Amino acid sequence: MSDAIQLFVPKIRVDETLEAIRGPLEQGWTGLGNLTIDIEKAWNEYSGFSHSHFLNSNTSGLHLALEVFKRKLGWQDNDQIITTPLTFVSSNHAILYSNLQPVFADVDEYLCLDPDSVEQQITSKTRAVMFVGIGGNAGQYRRIRELCDKHGLILILDAAHMAGTRVNGKHIGHDAECTIFSFQAVKNLPTADSGMICFQDAELDEYVRQLSWLGINKDTYARTQSKGAYKWKYEVDELGYKYHGNSVMAAMALVALKYLDEDNARRRELASRYRALLADHSDKIRVVPTAPDCESSQHLIQVRVAKRDEVLAALNDAGVYPGVHYRDNTLYSLYRFGHGHTPKSLLASDEIISLPLHMFLSDEDVDRVGAALINAVATVGA
Repeated sequence: MSDAIQLFVPKIRVDETLEAIRGPLEQGWTGLGNLTIDIEKAWNEYSGFSHSHFLNSNTSGLHLALEVFKRKLGWQDNDQIITTPLTFVSSNHAILYSNLQPVFADVDEYLCLDPDSVEQQITSKTRAVMFVGIGGNAGQYRRIRELCDKHGLILILDAAHMAGTRVNGKHIGHDAECTIFSFQAVKNLPTADSGMICFQDAELDEYVRQLSWLGINKDTYARTQSKGAYKWKYEVDELGYKYHGNSVMAAMALVALKYLDEDNARRRELASRYRALLADHSDKIRVVPTAPDCESSQHLIQVRVAKRDEVLAALNDAGVYPGVHYRDNTLYSLYRFGHGHTPKSLLASDEIISLPLHMFLSDEDVDRVGAALINAVATVGA
């Protein structure tokens, strides 16, 4: 139907973005270059990070983070990374890419890792905890940081949904050993696909730049900046990957970054409107809370209902098309080994709905979605 309300509709400032892309297109330099450097500097200025490296995706960043720590800290194959089953599969795929073992801990009311469950999973083979800030929510991140400090573990923050999330006024991720963001097409800072990896340690930042460019010690752009002829010789002393970002995506990101706080503020307004509309129906429709002191990027607004799939079908009949973030990963055959150990995640996986949330929604659209949800729940007897 023409007036259907979709889950995500990315807002691209088209004219401004096309003008930004014109430069690398006309220069014939669309790969690594001055714009990839510019977005790294701009992200550092915006977020307060000291070291940021522009990549082709968040997934690449997660893999790189694990490879950097494994190689530099001497982790062994099948060492353990405690992670959440309630995430997009790339979080846990990245662990397997590095021949490490995902160990699933359960989630809390915020749908983030439960610190008590995390502590129960720690063994002599545990090397790190991967915290996923689902929907932009910080959950009990502070307690996870304290657990990592207590047990000598690395904290990797999968901040795919968290561009612009602040806790007590400071951008999330400064106290993680590594934080990785997504600037994929439907994220709050949308490009076609790209991401950012941020290490605290300058040496690790330098190392990840080499790994993201096939292990080559000087990238193509750096070799053109030398005086004289193009410096074609380079050294390769590491097995690396083709994970770096490019100037077209960087141009898109530089434009989107200018509007990130403004857009996130609007997302929080829309989420607050949903909460107000659904407040009198909390016995049937439970809105996933935001952690105290967290100014969420509000990538998602999630609710929990009984008979979720029937409710989704009823919403679709009403021209509303929400989503589900996510299916518990232990329901997939690849991760079946963890099935049954995370009951809260499994229950949430059967109940959660992500309501439409994007910059083209009007207040009236939110009212329509809220009314449709209330009616759907009543209709199916959820």
